[in-house]
Amino acid sequence: MLEKTTAVILAAGQGTRMKSSLPKVLHPIAGRPLVHYPVRAALEAGCGEVIVVVGHGRERVEGYLSTAFGATGRVTTALQKEQRGTGDAARSGLDAVRADAERVLVFYGDVPLLTAADVAAVAEALDADPQAAVAMATCTTDNPFGYGRVMRDPSGQIVEIREQRDLRTDAERAIKEWNPGIYAAGVAFLKEALASLTPNNAQGEYYLTDIVSFAAGRGRKVIGVPSRPDVMDGVNDRAQLADLDRVMSERILRKWRTEGVTVREGARIEDAVVIGKDATVESFAVLRGETKVASGAVVDVGCVLTNADVGEGVTLKPYSVVTDAIVRARAQVGPFSHLRPESDIGEEAHVGNFVELKKTTMDRGAKANHLAYLGDGFVGERANVGAGTIFCNYDGFSKHITRIGKEAFIGSDSQLVAPVTIGDGAYVGTGTTVTRDVPAGALAIGRAKQENKEGYADRLRARLKAQKEAAKKGG
Repeated sequence: MLEKTTAVILAAGQGTRMKSSLPKVLHPIAGRPLVHYPVRAALEAGCGEVIVVVGHGRERVEGYLSTAFGATGRVTTALQKEQRGTGDAARSGLDAVRADAERVLVFYGDVPLLTAADVAAVAEALDADPQAAVAMATCTTDNPFGYGRVMRDPSGQIVEIREQRDLRTDAERAIKEWNPGIYAAGVAFLKEALASLTPNNAQGEYYLTDIVSFAAGRGRKVIGVPSRPDVMDGVNDRAQLADLDRVMSERILRKWRTEGVTVREGARIEDAVVIGKDATVESFAVLRGETKVASGAVVDVGCVLTNADVGEGVTLKPYSVVTDAIVRARAQVGPFSHLRPESDIGEEAHVGNFVELKKTTMDRGAKANHLAYLGDGFVGERANVGAGTIFCNYDGFSKHITRIGKEAFIGSDSQLVAPVTIGDGAYVGTGTTVTRDVPAGALAIGRAKQENKEGYADRLRARLKAQKEAAKKGG
């Protein structure tokens, strides 16, 4: 229905109150930049084209949009060379609208709570009334301070939007209906209306809201479309950013709870995360980026997952950290484990407390249950890596690979100096430093021979005691 509708999203502002070198619309809410949400809303509403008006930080904003939405082929940008108000920004966007567009939706790029339904309702209202020149969202609240008020004539027709600073009387200030900033109009009318704008206001800017009085002054109808107040919730400073992040986070938690996921109080789940039914996310777990958690998995208290791929029935025990890594079905990780990028934990494998992996693959049923560092390695099926084992993978210049065959056993406190291969079924004795390959089925042992000296402990203890007493007398 909206294939011939172009959404123009205003995202050129500097956002000086953010006090940041990062463009305002790139500040994140629930793991995505602010601008992501209105662009997504326009695409989900079915708009055939989305034009984001950029200015401050243009290259960075364009870079993100290309990465996030380039594959759609429907998102482009237009440049507002100088920030001279919302009307001027809309003109910049309108100049880039494709030739076959019939109508334009205009709204802001810093309103993350906006949904496809919110913008579609305004466009559909315009289409439903052939007499209408403009459709606009309106909201009514008890305290509209700071927002532009919707001015109506005695017959109830909308005739003007007057900004807070331009209100003239107490009666105008008492108006509770206000403008959240979503507009729809035909292309030809909008071009004419924007061309007529003048900076005749307290700010000396070109106001987009003046298209309403332009329409009314020519006897054209302006339709008000009731909307939700939070569609206008934008971001001007870090406090507002935190407020909206909290609202968005609660929306995300509610979504997953209603889709069959148990999410405890205090968990944080970012917008791009995907979770299967019957999964459990415990309190204070944090799921970031493009993390995927399959059905039946448990993410226990305090875990932090970033771009993690967690399979069915996996258990992530408390305070485990998984970053850009895969944990396959029914594996167990933690507590206090750290899976660094490019690690791949096989089905039913175990990674235990205080074990760190980096770029290491563990095949099905392999185990490293305690206090180990496994970097740049391959661990075969059902192999067991004992406590305190270290893959010595770095020589100061290059990283090297450690390979452990299936069903091999690595004794505790062993150091495997890469590059090295431990064959299938081989044993490495406790405390061994391995510097050469170990053949399949062999035993490698490299520790010093044990020697017991009878009675030596008693003699040593007596000597040390005498030294201590002599020191006291001398002191």
